[in-house]
Amino acid sequence: MHPYRSHTCGDLRLSDEGQTIRLSGWVHRVRDHGGVLFIDLRDHYGVTQCVVDPDSAAFSLAETVRSEWCIRIDGNVKKRTDETINPELPTGEVEIFIREMEVLGSAKELPLPVFGDLEYPEEVRLQYRFLDLRREKLHANMMLRSEVVRDLRDRMWSIGFNEFQTPILTASSPEGARDFLVPSRLHPGKFYALPQAPQQFKQLLMVSGFDKYFQIAPCFRDEDPRADRSPTDFYQLDMEMSFVTQQDVFDTIEPVMAGCFERFGKGRPVNRNWPQIAYKDSALWYGTDKPDLRNPIKMQIVSEHFAGSGFAIFAKLLEQPGTEIRAIPAPKGGSRKFCDRMNKFAQGEGLPGMGYIFWRKAEDGSMEAAGPLAKNIGPERTEAIRVQLGLEMGDAAFFLGGKPKHFEPVAAKARVIIGEELGHTDKDRFEFAWIVDFPIYERDDETGEIDFEHNPFSMPQGGMEALHGDPLDVKGWQYDLACNGHELVSGAIRNHKPDIMYKAFEIAGYPAEEVDNRFGGMVNAFQYGAPPHGGCAAGIDRMVMLLADEANIREVMLFPMNQKAEDLMMGAPSEATAAQLRDLHLRLNLPEE
Repeated sequence: MHPYRSHTCGDLRLSDEGQTIRLSGWVHRVRDHGGVLFIDLRDHYGVTQCVVDPDSAAFSLAETVRSEWCIRIDGNVKKRTDETINPELPTGEVEIFIREMEVLGSAKELPLPVFGDLEYPEEVRLQYRFLDLRREKLHANMMLRSEVVRDLRDRMWSIGFNEFQTPILTASSPEGARDFLVPSRLHPGKFYALPQAPQQFKQLLMVSGFDKYFQIAPCFRDEDPRADRSPTDFYQLDMEMSFVTQQDVFDTIEPVMAGCFERFGKGRPVNRNWPQIAYKDSALWYGTDKPDLRNPIKMQIVSEHFAGSGFAIFAKLLEQPGTEIRAIPAPKGGSRKFCDRMNKFAQGEGLPGMGYIFWRKAEDGSMEAAGPLAKNIGPERTEAIRVQLGLEMGDAAFFLGGKPKHFEPVAAKARVIIGEELGHTDKDRFEFAWIVDFPIYERDDETGEIDFEHNPFSMPQGGMEALHGDPLDVKGWQYDLACNGHELVSGAIRNHKPDIMYKAFEIAGYPAEEVDNRFGGMVNAFQYGAPPHGGCAAGIDRMVMLLADEANIREVMLFPMNQKAEDLMMGAPSEATAAQLRDLHLRLNLPEE
């Protein structure tokens, strides 16, 4: 017999009754039923109930074992009595009568329980992640992640993509976040960077003639953490194709993503024929470029109803250039209690408040508009607003004003809360949409200077001709895929022509020399017959987070950092020794505490 096991803890069935077997695993829990000990033994594959009584030679040792001890047992497979069968376990019709036992690894008192789903502080969970990963839910999340990665890889190979690995140490280049720098020992004073993404390398692969590339790629960004983003590293399904249009990329990645979500989404519907929403429309309707379309609420501009009205705050605001008033319809939200709660939410977000109107039944049975705004602007204007928004008695509308970029983040959050609290958001499905037509440039409100708003490497729609007009009108062949309020995919058709690239950067204030200095390898390659190409990258961590129905990305990552970008288990980041600093020719200049 094998020294550790003849079967796993998920193998045994009623057909194995009478066999002598050997199992190894962790003690999930121990129960004492009148002198008879029941040990639930767990491994990666499942749980098997084991029994030992005073007649067994293993009884005295079994009395000493505790939760999470690693043990080996030898015993006989027996049929459970009808009243003790556990239909929740695949092994639930049998139990093992223990004849022999060996302790393979004892365990100290546990800093957190493995059995059950008790909530523990995240700092403790991350410090003892190896124990946390033994918990059933987290273990299942990691298995789901493994299966999703395999599924994505299989799908990409099946449609003719080739898998390549790009360098981990490379040159620093601005990708929208800070680089992690690695000092060079052989080249004193110089640094490598960990790649924020394989962006330049995958484009160079297209120039090299490989046509279709993909990679399950690690990416490293020194970012501020949030619930759906790691502060240090993440993985993405990275892909690139030659001789393609934007629609070609969509047609390629849509069945990959949809198929994966249909397979692992636990029966939740996945929409097909994904809509393509212009960035400006997404910002207008939803206040964000990653809308949750499970919520049907769309915001609308209602500036005309407040211009010159009795509500002086909005009327004066509209006299300033670039301002507007936007309404968030709230069907079934027509109570003062709900409206006051939303107004308090806006104050918590740093605004003076959020205006509202709600429509209720008047004493004479007719419908009337109520709320401070209704009194200020009068019945004719409130009725025009109601008609425009398509609202009825018992409904409400909330209003925000100013320059859209300043209030859109709050409006987006308010729309989500309204949809969820009033029952408009269908939580039990996946709703995808492409966000397209991103502007390449923006103007700084303070300096008036033009800079890149989005990916500077996107091909401008209209090519060189578009760059000779108003920069703020230039849109890129750039796109994001949103699902349930999260950005899952980002990509673009690349700017592969050096003359257009130089011009695009010149508009944003970057001279040709700086472009050559920062992106010399890619620009040089583009001068030797670069094909039109484009692609995208899908965030695997976020995909698994949605599929596992988790709100925090750390619940689907094996060994994540905490919110301060610290690895509490391994003690990173750590101080370098004096010898290491000497080898790297580095001297620390730490800030004063």
